[in-house]
Amino acid sequence: MSNKPAETIELKSLTQRNSIISILIIGLLFFIFGFVSWVNAILIPYFKIACELTNFKAYLVTFAFYISYFIMSVPSSFLLKKVGFKKGMMVGFWAMALGAFIFVPAALTRTYEIFLVGLFTIGTGLSILQTAANPYITILGPIERAAQRISIMGIFNKGAGILAPIAFAAVVLKATDTDLFKALGAMSDLERNAALDELILRVIPPYVVVGLVLFLLGLMVRFSPLPEINTEQESAEVAFANSAKKSIFQFPHLILGAIGIFLHVGTQVIAIDTIIGYADSMKINLMEAKVFPSYTLFATICGYILGIICIPKFIRQVNALRICTSLGTILTLLIIYVRGQVTFLNHDVDISIWFVVLLGLANSLVWAGMWPLALDGLGRFTKLGASIMIMGLCGNAILPLFYGYFADLYNTRVAYWVLFPCYLYLVFYAFYGHRIRRWTI
Repeated sequence: MSNKPAETIELKSLTQRNSIISILIIGLLFFIFGFVSWVNAILIPYFKIACELTNFKAYLVTFAFYISYFIMSVPSSFLLKKVGFKKGMMVGFWAMALGAFIFVPAALTRTYEIFLVGLFTIGTGLSILQTAANPYITILGPIERAAQRISIMGIFNKGAGILAPIAFAAVVLKATDTDLFKALGAMSDLERNAALDELILRVIPPYVVVGLVLFLLGLMVRFSPLPEINTEQESAEVAFANSAKKSIFQFPHLILGAIGIFLHVGTQVIAIDTIIGYADSMKINLMEAKVFPSYTLFATICGYILGIICIPKFIRQVNALRICTSLGTILTLLIIYVRGQVTFLNHDVDISIWFVVLLGLANSLVWAGMWPLALDGLGRFTKLGASIMIMGLCGNAILPLFYGYFADLYNTRVAYWVLFPCYLYLVFYAFYGHRIRRWTI
């Protein structure tokens, strides 16, 4: 007897209306992904001040959040296989809600480790949602337009990312906090602890609201018209090609793609989550620097829009991937070697910070370009293959720690060398790695 949910349908039976509704619902999911994920860009400097952390310890925010993808992605694929997309997504939202509520005891005790548990729990929920949503949007239509659809999802994701740090800062930070941050070093231990306790307690109201919203969203998705899609069905051609394959590791282009995702998301989160710290090295205070992650995300959205317009009408998605990975390599060298003070958008800064912003453009179509290449021809292995790809998101956990380590050891500019080998590998995958179908020649 099949375990497939009763409402499961085949792709060919989806009407255009159903497809549009499905894309909008998945777009809402990507908005939530973006809001919850990219608020880390301001949580890092916020916790660094409130919990008195080094750069390395502050980037444990991203480690705790994204290492859950590595641990939970394969279990997520089995969950989705058992209960289907919709019930699995509900579980994912409820796990995220639990993580948000864990911020309450963490703030009441100003215990950084409990915050990290909350972030891990939120990441666990996101790993379930990502494991469902990414293959869903990839196969929800012609494969040659997958990058276009993923770019639309990217606009939802990064649009939320633009709003998240600004919204968090508006709710949690005060205009007088710049003076408070400057005065902390001159306070007695008792005064400083009282000030930091008051600062950290501000996270409770917004995260209680976030938890309640996530719980309700889980219910909404469960009872939404979002259809189940049968990813177990294979075409005759794909079934023949996969007939002798018993393991997901027999798809080199997938495994190499997962490594690429590991490196790509690491470069992306470094570009966004380190830029406030890099601005601080230029003596720009947090109240001014808080907008720089939004600039980077805006550059990413510009790239998505170009992708939507140009793919596949003017450029193939693989060529867009090649351009973006090459651009990232060039921008990394410009960050490290080009210096000079410029005034732009009322910010008087070293020009290199704008190259960090432009990494948003370079990163924009990498995710969208890699998913269809990596999932190509997986057939019945699609859900498990997607979970392997989602495991690559732990790059968000690992690579920022390398950046933080080198930032402490040398400085925040030199630490951007971490990006260079990552982009070189992505260039390799874009030009050659995705075509490898056997481990041996």
